[in-house]
Amino acid sequence: MQNAIITITNLRLRTYIGFNDEEQQKKQDVVLNIEIHYPGEKACMNDNVEDALNYKVITKTIIDHVENGRFLLLEKLVSSVLDITTEHHWVTYSRVTIDKPHALRFADSVSLSLSWQKT
Repeated sequence: MQNAIITITNLRLRTYIGFNDEEQQKKQDVVLNIEIHYPGEKACMNDNVEDALNYKVITKTIIDHVENGRFLLLEKLVSSVLDITTEHHWVTYSRVTIDKPHALRFADSVSLSLSWQKT
């Protein structure tokens, strides 16, 4: 079986993230990195769009969710994006990492990762 892996790299979005007053008033940059696994054997063999996971639909849903949402915790944001990536029944594994640039004074960013695997 062919295991197809979709990788979405450095999806840059803006959202309300954090619980400090300033974070509640102004959108901040976040950077998403997503990996989604699904069985891609039929798509590899048939070259049929219906046999492939539509990453554009998934990405549009994530963009809408993140940019129109408000999150106190990075954990909640990552968890909710992970849920979106696993909605399709073909998905066997997903990992989401979200970076919050400039969250700490002397660091480029703070990131949090969560993963899910079908059992």
